[in-house]
Amino acid sequence: MSIHPAEARVFEVLDGLGIAYTRHEHPPVFTVEQAERHWADIQGAHCKNLFLRNKKGNRHYLVILLSAKQADLRGLNEKLGEDRLSFGSPERLQKYLGLEPGSVSPFGLINDLPKEVIVIVDQDLRQAGRVNFHPNINTATVGISAADFERFLAWTGNPVRYFQF
Repeated sequence: MSIHPAEARVFEVLDGLGIAYTRHEHPPVFTVEQAERHWADIQGAHCKNLFLRNKKGNRHYLVILLSAKQADLRGLNEKLGEDRLSFGSPERLQKYLGLEPGSVSPFGLINDLPKEVIVIVDQDLRQAGRVNFHPNINTATVGISAADFERFLAWTGNPVRYFQF
C-alpha cells in the first residue's frame, strides 16, 4: 500500500493530535454519487465538501454537509451576508487548500497556513458518531469521530461556523 504524500501529511497531523482514524481505499471518485458505490462498508456520516468564493473573490468558504443534503447557495448568501457565492476554480482550490478537484476535504485546511478559508459546517454533523472525508486524495476515505473532527477544526485555527442545512 503506497500512501500519497498529501495523505501522509493528513495522517501525520491526525497522529500528532492523538486522533484515531480508519482508512478505506477505493477507486478514484469525483462526486458523491460515484463515492456512494464504495461506502457500503464504511460506518458513519458521509459528507460533501464544497469550495466556494464570494463575488469579489476576496473570501473563500469550505462548506461541509451531510452527503444527502443540498447546499442552498442563495440561502447561504443571506446567512453569510454575501452578494453571490460560486464554486472556486481549480486554481483557487490549489492556492487556498492545496487540493485538486474531486479531493475537496476539510483536511485541506492543513495547507491553509494563513487561515483564510472560512469553514461552514452542517449542524447535524455534530450528532453523527463518525464522519468520513477524503484524506486530500480521492482514492481513499478516512473516518474519525465527530468529536475528533471538532478537535481537528479547532486545531486548524480557521474560522468555523455551524448552520442548519
